Amino acid sequence: MKKIITLSLIQIFKITIASAQTNVDSTQEIKSTNHFQLTVISQSHLTFRSLYSGKNSLPGNEEWGATSITSTLFLGRKLWKNGAFYFNPEISGGNGLGSSLGVAGALNGETYRVGNPTPSVFIARAFFQQQIPLSKSSFENVEDDVNQIKNKVAAKRITISAGKFAISDFFDGNQYSHGPRTQFLNWSLMSNGAWDYPANTRGYTFGAAAEFITPFWALRIASVAVPSIANSPEMEYNFTKAHSETIEIERKISLNKNPGTLRLLFSQMHSRAPSYQSGLKAIETKDTALLNVFSGDAKSKTFGGKKYTVAFSGDQQLNRWLGIFLRAGWNDGKDATWAFTEIDQTVSAGLSINGILWKRTNDVFGLASAINGISSVHKAFLKEGGYGFIIGDGNLNYGHERIIEAYYNTYVTKFFSLGLDYQFVNNPGYNKDRGPINAFAIRGHVEF
Repeated sequence: MKKIITLSLIQIFKITIASAQTNVDSTQEIKSTNHFQLTVISQSHLTFRSLYSGKNSLPGNEEWGATSITSTLFLGRKLWKNGAFYFNPEISGGNGLGSSLGVAGALNGETYRVGNPTPSVFIARAFFQQQIPLSKSSFENVEDDVNQIKNKVAAKRITISAGKFAISDFFDGNQYSHGPRTQFLNWSLMSNGAWDYPANTRGYTFGAAAEFITPFWALRIASVAVPSIANSPEMEYNFTKAHSETIEIERKISLNKNPGTLRLLFSQMHSRAPSYQSGLKAIETKDTALLNVFSGDAKSKTFGGKKYTVAFSGDQQLNRWLGIFLRAGWNDGKDATWAFTEIDQTVSAGLSINGILWKRTNDVFGLASAINGISSVHKAFLKEGGYGFIIGDGNLNYGHERIIEAYYNTYVTKFFSLGLDYQFVNNPGYNKDRGPINAFAIRGHVEF
């Protein structure tokens, strides 16, 4: 298997370099884009206090060398005027600390809860995109980038994307806290933890997104598929009963001529998720069939699950070397977490400092903190011994999950960065009887 993975990565490198060589003539119209990334993360945590453990608990004994790998080829081709198709094959594998269980703000955004950590090849994205210029609009240049062909686009436009993608590609963006491959690793920092954003276990979904974009405002709306089983690769295609809609309003701002962005997001999800109230009854009656639905080990026979979310995200550059961000999110917490992670309320904030101060312009230091919580009925479910697909210790002495993360990235070469990361987690899985956790990581990232 290792030989197959190595050969696949070599082939991706060759294809990427060969494709790049076809686009060096800047006098010709650019019709394609190709980029590549490879990220390897190895994590460890020290021994921590654990008065008891359940089947979803992070083991209290020290753990070393939990390693993840992802590699992606980002291909794009212009089809017609303002229309393009993007295709991203990806290799992903490895495992997170404790198989990514035990902490709602899980410790590695490049891992997910799967039974088999063996690296495998799959299609991450395959979607069409159409730009529709609006009348009397000026045009602006967009540079070649990941899933973006170098081109002139209307400053006022409608963009429609349809196919397979990550909904986080379009929503809940944040300049300083949105990419575990180069920024914060923690799940509740890379995205808004309270947004149970619709995706399969690898983070992708099927559907359509539309964006109305102007120089200062943007409005986005999407309707996509949801998993048929909690946190599963299997998606639900009964769109009359299972679907998710997201709306986001974005406003560009300026502070002392430094750019910033504010975003307000609303989301609803309809799925097979059972209510935590029914879960409490299932514990009382020992209905293991229903309890297996909560833990992601079985499919519910009925629909009816609903979840509503409100989320805020903001980022602001303060000067040439310092930027800050803030997120806050809430969902109603009545029905089981279905796609992302078990957080019903969250607040996070942090800063990003680039290396201009110490003459390492491309280096970045990041520091952030997140506080996560859950609804009262969610607490009661865990207290009585219930299990979700991420957390559950068999009991609960509730306290807010508090996370601090710091990282430093340095560019060894133009294409290769090396990062160190530290995370402190108090009350992992909202449990005062466990922790705190001290976790460390080293990250290697190739991108071109």
